[in-house]
Amino acid sequence: MTSADTSRAAASRNYGLLTAAAVITGLGTHGALIAAAFAVLESGGGAGDVGLVAAARTAPLVLFLLIGGAVADRLPRHRVMVAANALNCVSQAAFAWLVLSGDARLWQMMLLTALCGTGQAFFNPAAEGMLLSSVTGEQAAKAFAFFRMSMHGAAIGGAALGGAMIAAMDPGWVLAVDAAAFAVAGALRAFLDVSHIPDRTGGGGLLTDLRDGWREVAGRPWLWAVVLQFSVVVAVVGAAEAVYGPLVARDELGGARPWGFALAAFGVGTLLGALLMMRWKPRRLLLAGTLCVFPLALPSASLAVPVPATVLCGVMFVTGVAIEVFGVSWMTALHQEIPEDKLSRVSAYDWFGSVAMVPLATAAAGPVESLVGRSQALWGCAALIVVVTAGVLLVPDVRNLTRRGTVKEMVAAGPVPPTVSAEGEGAVGRLG
Repeated sequence: MTSADTSRAAASRNYGLLTAAAVITGLGTHGALIAAAFAVLESGGGAGDVGLVAAARTAPLVLFLLIGGAVADRLPRHRVMVAANALNCVSQAAFAWLVLSGDARLWQMMLLTALCGTGQAFFNPAAEGMLLSSVTGEQAAKAFAFFRMSMHGAAIGGAALGGAMIAAMDPGWVLAVDAAAFAVAGALRAFLDVSHIPDRTGGGGLLTDLRDGWREVAGRPWLWAVVLQFSVVVAVVGAAEAVYGPLVARDELGGARPWGFALAAFGVGTLLGALLMMRWKPRRLLLAGTLCVFPLALPSASLAVPVPATVLCGVMFVTGVAIEVFGVSWMTALHQEIPEDKLSRVSAYDWFGSVAMVPLATAAAGPVESLVGRSQALWGCAALIVVVTAGVLLVPDVRNLTRRGTVKEMVAAGPVPPTVSAEGEGAVGRLG
């Protein structure tokens, strides 16, 4: 067996382990998010306390993401992932024990949730870098689509399982299941093979690594443009769906049940979108992906009207399909254009851009509603998505970045306009 065959075998094995581990943690985590909220309420807390616990998880995620990306590009990524899983396992086990003991206090729940968020800040860039290095160029899009489909299926199943368990038993047991899921997933990730990944060269320190990662982002207009776009898109979608959506459902649609159906329709849409992207390979990756961001304005507009619950479900389904077209196209672009040794750092900037404005947007949602009204606030959310997405399409590299495949695929596809990489080369001419 040649070294190339050995590398492909190791990468394929890693992909299987990463997918299995992600499904296991997805089943546990999405149930645990529901359980944490009910644990706060059952301890005597109110809606404000639930918000504090949620913020305690998000804050360290924002604070440590960039550091986590730099660490994941300096150390073997699988070790960073296992260490993060261990921290999540211990923190969730302690949270479960406190809840089951009946003596959980707000500050304790906030502290343990913050530890879990810290673990995710180091885990996410390492995991994305590991996934991106575990597929080859020819199979990347299909592999990413299957991985995302598995993740979405686990999210839907985990939320359903968690809700059923909470209805039947103490929320602490759901948290205990999540801790066990982290333990099993960490054990699987310990078997990842990194022998095919080039050794990291010594750098000048963490700040130097962060500057190198920023240069990778800043040197690619398509990259920083989309990261800026999604810092706005994710924030306003978060405000619309986490704050305004439940309120519209309560006041206009008949309660929480229709909103739950709408969210489930979105989940089904993501599954279908991932399935679609296993077969469809758009040549202009980011053009196809960015055009599919426009439908993300539809849920906010639908809530602003508001439309009937059945129409809202249809809108959410279409939105789920559309976001998967973007998601797979985006991962394929990163895999194709970013050097392997900088994947985690770039991923960290990507994650940071996506989550940095979410706490601000959700905190501002209430005051904005009081100032201009709920319907106007929702129309504003929809308008912001349309404006920033249209702005991204003005960037030539976003319109022209082209998939690089096999020679056979490219000959069959015919001539395409060249895209320019950060180094100034025509991307079409480099076949990987």
